Amino acid sequence: MNLQPTLTGELVELSPLRAEDYAALLAAASDPLIWEMHPQPDRYQPDVFRKFFDEALLSGGALVIRERKNGSVIGSSRFYDFSAQPSSVIIGYTFLARGYWGGVFNRDLKKLMVNYALASVKTAYFQVGVKNLRSQAAMLKIGAINTGVQEIAVSYAPPKKSYIFKIESPLN
Repeated sequence: MNLQPTLTGELVELSPLRAEDYAALLAAASDPLIWEMHPQPDRYQPDVFRKFFDEALLSGGALVIRERKNGSVIGSSRFYDFSAQPSSVIIGYTFLARGYWGGVFNRDLKKLMVNYALASVKTAYFQVGVKNLRSQAAMLKIGAINTGVQEIAVSYAPPKKSYIFKIESPLN
């Protein structure tokens, strides 16, 4: 599975994250409200975001999200922990600028990523922080199944508890 495809939906385009995307992505991420329910709520700060961005570049699976209509950078996501056995991949580290909240952009994004993943693997997983009520609701809205809580190792803090959601059939 290519973890950095270029994908085009109705509202968004995804392409491999590049070093030159930093300034535009920082601008999209600079709103503290984006991160208020996140396990790392200070990610809007430039020095904290820089670490996140550098890790994303090194991950080999990070994607920049652009609004299709005008080409502006509105967020990022990534594929990670691809496994041939069991046949799965995780989709996560996703954020959208607040002006793109409300469902239609996230739905288009998730539809693209999930359908792309499920062409190669049986299951797409999502790790969602236990306090991230917005993302939990978004997962249920697209038909993901909550499989329970798991403790996840992270590079920036002690392990965090996350709900594990899964999808096993393409999104319509």
